[in-house]
Amino acid sequence: MCIRDRYQRRVHGILRLPMEQKEEKKEEQKRGFGARGQQRRPQEKREREEEVWIPITKLGRLVKGGLIDSVEELYKFSLAIKEPQIVDYLFMKDKKAGHKEGNVGLKDEVMKIMPVQKQTAAGQRTRFKAVVITGDENGHIGVGVKLAKEVQFAIKGALLVAKLNLVPVRRGYWGAKLGMPHTIAQKVTGKCGSVSVRLIPAPRGTGIVGAPVTKKILQLAGVMDCYTASMGKTRTVENFIKATYDALHRSYKILTPDLWKEWAVPEHPYSKFAEKADELKATFQKEKEAAEARPHTQLLIMNKITQYIHICLLYTSDAADEGLGVDLGGRR
Repeated sequence: MCIRDRYQRRVHGILRLPMEQKEEKKEEQKRGFGARGQQRRPQEKREREEEVWIPITKLGRLVKGGLIDSVEELYKFSLAIKEPQIVDYLFMKDKKAGHKEGNVGLKDEVMKIMPVQKQTAAGQRTRFKAVVITGDENGHIGVGVKLAKEVQFAIKGALLVAKLNLVPVRRGYWGAKLGMPHTIAQKVTGKCGSVSVRLIPAPRGTGIVGAPVTKKILQLAGVMDCYTASMGKTRTVENFIKATYDALHRSYKILTPDLWKEWAVPEHPYSKFAEKADELKATFQKEKEAAEARPHTQLLIMNKITQYIHICLLYTSDAADEGLGVDLGGRR
């Protein structure tokens, strides 16, 4: 046996295949497992069914029915937002769905994620707390805080809470009323814990003079120029955020002279659209029944029921650990 044959056998492995057979085997491996690779076809992507929002509150039905098309109407009549989809629907820019033009979508920012612990009889239980802010950079801001076992669930829950806590921010001018409002209308102070934040109007072009946390909140609220002053333990980021949010929330609680004139009180939406609300309720009830009849929706419902049972069991186990005396009939 010559040196060339020995070298080929050493290179081509234990089977000692010739060069041609080795190349054919490589081509088959690229196609798949032998000749079966030729019969394979790319799997078609399954189209995920989009979750359709079926409102469960009267306000939600009026919003989805197109009878309320702006978030300002909610604040005008002090209507409580109990579904985060209401905020998403009103701020959506999709023209095909029939939303109002010119809306700016909501932007969100995760400000803080921190682990928290609770001492139980079985040991320490660690969860994660997320603080999220959301705003449209046009006079609306919201803050949400949520605890969960996993970070992603804490962020999702905090975002939903922030949408429910969305409030208007009153903006104004420093000096002459030229152009669009660029700063806050008056001096306001907010407080949470030991942290106190004071917002002061600033001339146009000043920018936001303050800490990065305050600057981010004011930017999402649509305030371009502002002086800030803070006191207390501002290293506690959660209290710092809540104090700034409280200051912006107070901007509409001050009655300035330009609001002293008499305003015509319009009819309340619940009484104005009472008959249409009943029709929408029946319509959405049929949609809900049709959606629950689908297998995919039934699976989602079962998953939600399972999650609810799991949460109840966690609550009862926590109560039992704390010695609250929850009786489960001998079963847990």
